[in-house]
Amino acid sequence: MLTREEMRSLLVARGQEQEELFAESRRARQRRYGATIVLRGVIELTNVCRVNCDYCPMRRDNVRGNDTYFLTADQIVETAELIRASGINVVLLQGGETPSVLPILEDAIPRIRRLYDDQVEVLLNVGNLKRAQYERLHAIGATSYILKHETSDPDLHLRIRHETLESRLRHLRDLRAVGFKIGTGLISSLPGQSLDSIVDDIELADEIGTDMCSVSPFIPAPNTPMSLEPIGDNELALNVIALLRLRMPHLLIPSVSALERVGGGGQSRGLDAGANVMTVNFSGANDQKRYLIYGKDRFVVTLDHVRRLVETSGLELRGSVFIKQETMSRESAR
Repeated sequence: MLTREEMRSLLVARGQEQEELFAESRRARQRRYGATIVLRGVIELTNVCRVNCDYCPMRRDNVRGNDTYFLTADQIVETAELIRASGINVVLLQGGETPSVLPILEDAIPRIRRLYDDQVEVLLNVGNLKRAQYERLHAIGATSYILKHETSDPDLHLRIRHETLESRLRHLRDLRAVGFKIGTGLISSLPGQSLDSIVDDIELADEIGTDMCSVSPFIPAPNTPMSLEPIGDNELALNVIALLRLRMPHLLIPSVSALERVGGGGQSRGLDAGANVMTVNFSGANDQKRYLIYGKDRFVVTLDHVRRLVETSGLELRGSVFIKQETMSRESAR
């Protein structure tokens, strides 16, 4: 296992040293998953959020000025039908943090499971909820849950998210205890973030026993307190992906759209660095414009885009790695 000093040094690797890091990361991915990339389909449920993160255009203070929306359960299921028709068995339901989505999810999730004859991973990314609500969502068929910690620096976390890191980690522990496969994620190149803090992020992901972890370079978004900060460094984000893979070969690590947004070809480089997940956006065109995750100038990932990248990288697409385990778990509970 790499030491903290070695990881810190590799975070700034460039040129031949970086390529050797990526090659070792790809070998670790190959040993664990072969030449395969997990494919997800995402549905963006709502752009309403209760949190006031300084980097996000969907922050609470912006809600009144945004063109807000909520999908209905019928719309979600109809979109899930498109995902299924595309041969994808991971349905990611993602939205701003608001408990208002709960009744919609409680209606939609069992219908999605029936649509797939239970052979589906229902992955949620809808923020902090009460433990009893996590239990309810898991009971009706949600399989896995993403709750990004964003930064492991407690002071920086509080300053930019206006909530404590410990609260976020407590929710991750609750999700694990309930029975979810859990995912976290970090933003690299955050203003005020140190390399040691990013090493802490990597170690934290290991300590909490996460199954999934994303890395997104910081993108300054319009109409936010951080709009004038410099854009993040893709190379740093890519090195974090590689180090996560080497430390935790089992991780599902997406090559996120932010990499493509920061630099053309960024998602291809993410696969080169050891990522093994791609996510296709199935939201309607109008909702994609209203889901202001990086502002209106976002990169929307299509199925054709993913197929080209994966083929060019000499890889193959595959389905969920959790479905068999989840099916066996449910059967043993009967």
